[in-house]
Amino acid sequence: MKNSELNKKLAACIAACNNCTSECLELDGMANCIKSDIECATICAALLNLHQHGLHNAKLLEACIDACKKCAADCKNHDHDHCQACAKACEECVEACENHKA
Repeated sequence: MKNSELNKKLAACIAACNNCTSECLELDGMANCIKSDIECATICAALLNLHQHGLHNAKLLEACIDACKKCAADCKNHDHDHCQACAKACEECVEACENHKA
């Protein structure tokens, strides 16, 4: 159950980050947001790939938590709907990752 919930939150976070990246490319001054989106989506995708194969990596889980927290913080700085949605997805992913550690 914990794995399926984590996988669902990872996939949602990846989708939100990719959408945020696409939307931010059309806006000026969004370089930090885009960088955070790409880093977060990449790390979440790596963790999701491992979990879908029944594998676990505590260091990658911690890296995912850190990347999601950073991305959420960067996205919260912007009033755009896609940034706010990304921040929410990242925060939910952090919670799922933390629950998975327990």
